Amino acid sequence: METMQTDQKLKKRIAYEKMLAGISEQAVSVGDLDQFLDGSLKSMGDVLDVSRIFIFTYQPMSNTFACICEWVTRGITTLAALGEMKIAIPWETKYLKEGKIINFENTRDIPSDQYRERLLSADVKSTLTVPLFIKGDLYGFMGFDECRYRRKWVDENVYILTTAAQIITRAIENKQFEEELERNNSRLESIFGSVQDAIITVDMKMNVIEANKAAEKICGFKIYIGKPFTDCTTDCNQSCLEVLQETLKTRNTIHDYQIECGHQDRSKLIAIVNSSPLLDSGGSFMGAVLVIRDITRLTHLEEELKERHHFQSIIGKSAKMQKVYDLLKILTNQTTTVLITGGSGTGKEVAAKALHYGGARANSPFVTVNCSALAENLLESELFGHIKGAFTGADRDKIGRFEAADGGTILLDEIGDISPLIQLKLLRVLQEKEFDRVGETNPHKVDVRVLASTNRNLKEAIRTGEFREDLYYRLNVIEINLPPLHERYEDIPLLINHFCEIFQKSYKKKITGVSNEVLQAFMNYPWPGNVRELEHAIERAFVLCQDHTIQLEYIPVEIRNYAPTGINKRFPENRLSDDPEAIRETLEKTDWNISKSARLLGISRWTMYRRFRKYNISRPAEIL
Repeated sequence: METMQTDQKLKKRIAYEKMLAGISEQAVSVGDLDQFLDGSLKSMGDVLDVSRIFIFTYQPMSNTFACICEWVTRGITTLAALGEMKIAIPWETKYLKEGKIINFENTRDIPSDQYRERLLSADVKSTLTVPLFIKGDLYGFMGFDECRYRRKWVDENVYILTTAAQIITRAIENKQFEEELERNNSRLESIFGSVQDAIITVDMKMNVIEANKAAEKICGFKIYIGKPFTDCTTDCNQSCLEVLQETLKTRNTIHDYQIECGHQDRSKLIAIVNSSPLLDSGGSFMGAVLVIRDITRLTHLEEELKERHHFQSIIGKSAKMQKVYDLLKILTNQTTTVLITGGSGTGKEVAAKALHYGGARANSPFVTVNCSALAENLLESELFGHIKGAFTGADRDKIGRFEAADGGTILLDEIGDISPLIQLKLLRVLQEKEFDRVGETNPHKVDVRVLASTNRNLKEAIRTGEFREDLYYRLNVIEINLPPLHERYEDIPLLINHFCEIFQKSYKKKITGVSNEVLQAFMNYPWPGNVRELEHAIERAFVLCQDHTIQLEYIPVEIRNYAPTGINKRFPENRLSDDPEAIRETLEKTDWNISKSARLLGISRWTMYRRFRKYNISRPAEIL
């Protein structure tokens, strides 16, 4: 009988973890938010066997809540039918704003008369309410009603439901962010479709001849016809005057000069200024035309929408790395357990550090344990600690890595190599947030975010009986899979530049980059050791190289002599050096050093100059 109950609990736990994993997988990329919420509630309802699940959003102006989605089991009346789609619950609101979970096995025990009678009238016998927060503000709540019998929500169930609520909240927040980006993108298109520039004309004494309405809107002050323009600009920092005065003095046109200005209603305005000579009908010089284009919003949008080339210490701009960045951004401030997978040298520990140092636990400990480096008894002591006399050689008490990481993050590296006993003990830590030191029976509570990494196929290990299925689903709430370097070879030039900058400082050498031949060799090589192998190859070259550029003779022989087949051979010039945006980015990164930029792009200086003519690329003017 006891064994049957244990099996039932295990099956229920696995079902809960699979439910969380399914919701997490859908939360990574939400297309239709309503469809995602409906599907998540249905998934939870099917697994939890509860009468009703619902999500309400908070309306601060009216201090009310509005239902945005609901799921009910067969035979249960919907909130819509009960007329409960918009509610005011002052007592519950106070607790929810404090981040408290409201859990009543018997609704008759609810102290608030109004809230208690509302639930009793809807035949609710037990209720659980979990607050939802976005950016520190109350977004709403997720509720679970049981109308058929009194139900006690134990701590393990509350943990599962709280985790599900956090995942759903982050998905909602991420969707809101995506929608805001879409709205910004629409604004960007609108700006390009109907730009309204400020146009101001002045005579040779800088008296205003004409000014359009957009000028007053952009400049933020009244521009009076016939008065000196300098008198009109007393309320701003007069950044555009230098351009206008230069045209009046030299009678030359000044193109696309960027300024930052401000006035009493707007502290910082970024604008592009063009100033041209104003000629009369006979062609005689009579003043100047100043055109001001407000690009503040455009600049901010471009900064927001531009492609990311790194996240924390992770380098790469490829499409696969962008997906990794998106996932890391969602997970940084969550306590969710994350499984990081990928081949050796792909940067699993770097990704784990990005999750830790990019979130709220950044100032707390980050502890790494290599699970494959220690025998079972030593690993148990390393993880959980021991007391004096626990085993031969234990001459004093010692805290374990979990205790050392309290309040922070622990990374269990090579998790696929741990023994069945350690797997069982880890399962307890993940479920109950407590452990026993070796030789001790007093449990220790810890607040630790658990990250795990492996290069093994854990599903295959489960099939062969080497890894517990319940532990796998505890660890794999969300998986981050890091692609091998040969699947993102467009990141290699960025990584080369990154490692060169690091080793320039550590070896105190003025090596600016690699030759075209080395770059070609790097682009063709399959990199079985991934990013770590590339790093070691460049470090080796730094040790040996006495020139300013790394040549073929300084890189490892296996890379130098690798001969790819024609179908696998990659030519960086085709993809990188013929992209005008890539050329501009490289030039800016090297402070317009033509030789260094050409090496990074894998082309010659003469090819670089041809690209300048082809795409009309020129260095931006820094002074008038």
